[in-house]
Amino acid sequence: MSSKPLVAVILAAGKGKRMKSSLPKVLHKVGGKPMVEYVVSTTRQLGVKRIILVVGHRWKQARDYLESLPAELVLQREQLGTGHAVLQAKGLLSEYQGDLLILCGDVPLLRAGTLKHLLQQHRKRKAAATVLTSIYLGGSLRIRENYPG
Repeated sequence: MSSKPLVAVILAAGKGKRMKSSLPKVLHKVGGKPMVEYVVSTTRQLGVKRIILVVGHRWKQARDYLESLPAELVLQREQLGTGHAVLQAKGLLSEYQGDLLILCGDVPLLRAGTLKHLLQQHRKRKAAATVLTSIYLGGSLRIRENYPG
């Protein structure tokens, strides 16, 4: 990969209303671990040294766990949307110059290879911003191992 610096901001402040639980969404377990742990691990596999975790809804409920993650915590006091959540990390990044990877904390199946390819394409094209999306075609999920490039 590039020697250009890379910081990850992981959004983990959401309420998760559809989950019908008082537990913050990213703390729901998948395969025995909270979802956010998978996302943190994936960013570490990319070689990201600095991770900022934006926490909010009922974060004190899991403070010990969240503080044990290899990440800096920043609090979003009011949940006013995704853009507002990202803005909470602004103060920690005021002197930063490099690529910024913004991820949702509730995507435990996101793979490091997918993000590596995203970053390669982003840097190759010298893009100001790059967005990773997906299209669900119904039926079973198919994972492509070979990316077009």
